[in-house]
Amino acid sequence: MKLLGHVDSLKSQTSIKFAAFIFISVASFYLGKHWSDGSRQLIFFSRQSPSGTTSSSSSIALSPNLNKEFNVSALIDTPEPPRSAKSEGKWASGSLKAPPPPLEFKIYGIVDENGTMSDKFEIGEFDTDLVENWDNGTEVEAETGKEDVRSTFRVKKFGFCGENMREYIPCLDNVEAIKRLKSTERGERFERHCPEKGKGLNCLVPAPKGYRPPIPWPRSRDEVWFNNVPHTRLVEDKGGQNWISRKGKDKFKFPGGGTQFIHGADQYLNQISKMVPDITFGHHIRVVLDVGCGVASFGAYLMSRNVITMSVAPKDVHENQIQFALERGVPAMVAAFATRRLLYPSQAFDLIHCSRCRINWTRDDGILLLEVNRMLRAGGYFAWAAQPVYKHEEALEEQWEEMLNLTTRLCWNLVKKEGYIAIWQKPLDNSCYLSREAGTRPPLCDQDDDPDNVWYVDLKACISRLPENGYGANVAPWPARLQIPPDRLQSIQIDSYIARKELFTAESKYWNEIVDSYVRALHWKKFQLRNVLDMRASFGGFAAAIIENQLDAWVLNVVPISGPNTLPVIYDRGLIGVMHDWCEPFDTYPRTYDFLHAAGLFSIERKRCNMSTIMLEMDRILRPGGRVYIRDSLDVMDELEDIAKAMGWRPTLRDTSEGPHASYRILTCDKRHG
Repeated sequence: MKLLGHVDSLKSQTSIKFAAFIFISVASFYLGKHWSDGSRQLIFFSRQSPSGTTSSSSSIALSPNLNKEFNVSALIDTPEPPRSAKSEGKWASGSLKAPPPPLEFKIYGIVDENGTMSDKFEIGEFDTDLVENWDNGTEVEAETGKEDVRSTFRVKKFGFCGENMREYIPCLDNVEAIKRLKSTERGERFERHCPEKGKGLNCLVPAPKGYRPPIPWPRSRDEVWFNNVPHTRLVEDKGGQNWISRKGKDKFKFPGGGTQFIHGADQYLNQISKMVPDITFGHHIRVVLDVGCGVASFGAYLMSRNVITMSVAPKDVHENQIQFALERGVPAMVAAFATRRLLYPSQAFDLIHCSRCRINWTRDDGILLLEVNRMLRAGGYFAWAAQPVYKHEEALEEQWEEMLNLTTRLCWNLVKKEGYIAIWQKPLDNSCYLSREAGTRPPLCDQDDDPDNVWYVDLKACISRLPENGYGANVAPWPARLQIPPDRLQSIQIDSYIARKELFTAESKYWNEIVDSYVRALHWKKFQLRNVLDMRASFGGFAAAIIENQLDAWVLNVVPISGPNTLPVIYDRGLIGVMHDWCEPFDTYPRTYDFLHAAGLFSIERKRCNMSTIMLEMDRILRPGGRVYIRDSLDVMDELEDIAKAMGWRPTLRDTSEGPHASYRILTCDKRHG
């Protein structure tokens, strides 16, 4: 009974509180109405006096809408929600208020308003040039709003190009641009002539029928699959010189010979070392340029001597020689001595070699040999194996005399002439140049000439000056030079908050740790990594880490024109590289690289060009079965992943070692199509 009485007491207290609350509410309402004058006036604070002049103190003004009535409900758009039978009467009586209209979401990226993945995303203005005339199977969706000037479109799937584009190099196969050239006498047709913006690659370059995964190194040095490079002209033209031959129906064989060394590259290299004992391959001679390389047997056999060779040749009548070189797993690029500087820095190569390279070095006041001089390291060697060296025909003897005269004026020293090989050495400084007689040609280049400025720069008929401080001449022998900060590090135009040597060392350590983690966690040693392209190389730390981790691969370091020119540092380390603009196609054949590495590239280049343009170029040069690692900021990853899927790649987004909350991610992709 006591318990029930206590409960009744609680109920009565609650009732009293509720009644008091109702009384206070009603009283407040009537009091407020009583003290109000009933007018609908709004009060504003104004800094203007009644006369219209500005007052320093605030005054109170009445709203201009005083005594005006407005139908506010007419301004509210009240969409009718779905009604149930139970609530129909309440809507009609007005006892329930209509809910506000749903919020309109602007979608950026590929995540919708519910936080789930969406197929449609907004990327800015509609680029009509990008999708114009896509009649190759590429599927595009586009929607344009009436009020919004921006358009939303996505590429569902990139189609394949025609079969006639299987070996397409956009900037070297631009037939229309080549036809418009005013002259082709100096090899202009072999230089870069890129398609206009909007007319570049918009499809996937197909592999030839019967394409197979490349034979792994070192077997690939001696044989490759026929169907991967199905061309027999070199066999017909150069088979008797031990360049290349057929091996059954399904392979090409490379005996290791050349036009001037038909008995094999190894014997030829031994002869050069005996002629000049200071040419110590793999020690003082680490980086070599082979001009007119053929199928690159010279560079292929130097690899076993710890020498890395950049093998270059134009895309000329000896078709596909660079493609054969890269299929073998040897560094090579399509390049020509014509009217522009090659895309390598000054003092890049310890030795430059030309064996029957069919170049007239003495034409136009020796302008082509002056380009060799620019790229040759101070104290470096130029080896020339050609008919004028050893044949005693009148015309050839005249060519030899012209060569002797030119090299003397360049202050080169003829170190040795033996058999069909002549070897010169470049001076260590400018003293010889400055002591020549007045008016001697070619002259020294102007003081303001930058010998490392190479992107679309014309050849100059002058001698590139050597740095007065000796930078570039004093590099350590291999392999020590790989990790020693070179002198030319100090001349790189970069904004550095710490000392440059510390920056160099920190970058090397950073990439060494990352590549080491790739080897351990992602099993890189099980991958078929041979031809590697680092698309934004900086000081070459990634390439150095590949060597330090003993991966049997070579790396071509690309330095984009959008950043500082670090190529001199890369070459001083004993690595190879090239200048390039990733808004344009790269000078290589399709399917020539096993692995593409891009760190911080897209977050920079997307300000200059479309990211799909770069990705399509990456697909062109990547072998079927090849891999791509993109390490970049999170805000570019969604679009890159979408493009990768549209190209038929298999992308995976991974966290960096900093964890899931870092602003960077790694997008790893496998190319599955052929």
